Formats: sequence, structure tokens, C-alpha cells
Amino acid sequence: MPQVRVHSDSDAAAAAVAHDIADLLITGQKAGRNVVLGLATGSTPLPLYRELVRLHREESLSFRNAVTFNLDEYEGLNGDHPQSYRRYMQVNLFELVDIPRSSTHVPDAVAADPDAACRAFEAAIVAAGGIDLQVLGIGRTGHIGFNEPPSGRHTRTRRVVLDEITRRDNAAFFGSVDSVPRAAVTMGVDTILGARRVALLAFGTAKAEVVRRAFTEKPNADCPATWLQEHSACTYHLDPASASLLKT
Repeated sequence: MPQVRVHSDSDAAAAAVAHDIADLLITGQKAGRNVVLGLATGSTPLPLYRELVRLHREESLSFRNAVTFNLDEYEGLNGDHPQSYRRYMQVNLFELVDIPRSSTHVPDAVAADPDAACRAFEAAIVAAGGIDLQVLGIGRTGHIGFNEPPSGRHTRTRRVVLDEITRRDNAAFFGSVDSVPRAAVTMGVDTILGARRVALLAFGTAKAEVVRRAFTEKPNADCPATWLQEHSACTYHLDPASASLLKT
């Protein structure tokens, strides 16, 4: 079962995960090897990225040996679109630290051959040596990445249709729900579970019920986050509100 750490607030949770990432990067630098990070987007990981930028600017944490793979991207949005996840990462992390752009990877959601692009993304993860630490959020539908229900245990990077709840939850970023893309490209559940370590962040009362489901239900496709119970090194980083329905 995943471990649970309840922090005083979202900033404290973010600092804990940032510390883990920093330790990985420093250890990798000393060993002369790259560190492969799986990254998430949305509002939840913003405190994490702010802390990583602070560590870079104030404590000289280097990202030169980091290789990153993002969980997902909206279908039809190229990296210049203001609501693309590539642009999100550039603005909130990549352009603010010393990571080479060639070391950053976001799923190609505008490829002429989407299936080939998904296979290439999976191959790139393997070529990099696999993901050392995967950062996750969790959606109210139980999705991790954009693995909407139902998503089976053995799914890989692929195109998915977004749940209407997810589209409504993201409408604020686009101005209206009608402007939110109806599909996305996402790492699959099996891709996520292939990471050596997983850190899931969830904050606020709106996430309490889905956190409870993810942690207490038997693994099932209708709540894809429940598959994380099968990972041997997964930690939930919560604030008191998101943990309020758990017996920890």
C-alpha cells in the first residue's frame, strides 16, 4: 500500500517532494549519471515547481543532469499554445532552471501519426533508463495523468477522451468548458507504475473523497488511481483537508 504523509499545508508538502528531487539530482551528479523525472501539470504541482526554482536560484541546485518526461498533453495543442502543457512547463520550471531543452519531453499531441508518436515516447523513457521519480496529481474522476475511468492496469501511452468532469475542472484555464480540448495524449497506468518511486500530491477538501477512494478501494479501472496500491514505493503527500477522510 502507498505511504501517507500529511503535511501542514501544500507548501510543506511541495518542499518535501522538492527535497527528494534535489537529493536525487545531487546524488546523480556525484555519480555522473542522469536522473529521470516524471512531471505533472495543473495547479497542484505549482508549489513544487516554485520550490525547485528557489533551490536552483538560492542554493545552486543544478538540473543539468535531469531528464524529464511529462505525463500528458492536450490533443491539438502545440508547444506554443498558451494552455499547452509544454508551455506550462517552460513558464513554471524549464525556463527558470538550467535544464537543457533537449532533456525535456512532453507527449506529441499534434503528430501526423499519433500511435507512432506514443510508441516513440515510450521508447524514449526506456532509452533514458526509466523514470526514477514520478510526480502525480489526482483528478476528481480518479485519473492519474489523463487516465480517465475506465483505465486498465496495463495501459501505455495513448490517446484518451477526457471526462466531462475533467473538462469542467480545467475550464478556468481556457475561459470556458467549450474551449477545453476533448481529448489528450497521456502516459498509461503501466507506464506510471514503471517508475521506481511515485510521489502523489493532493490538496484541499475537493480531493478528499477521491483520495479516500484511491487509497481504500481495491484496484480497479473505474478509479485508475487505485492501481497505485500495486506500486512498492508510492507516497501520498497530502494536506489536512485532502487527508480528512483517511484513517492514517
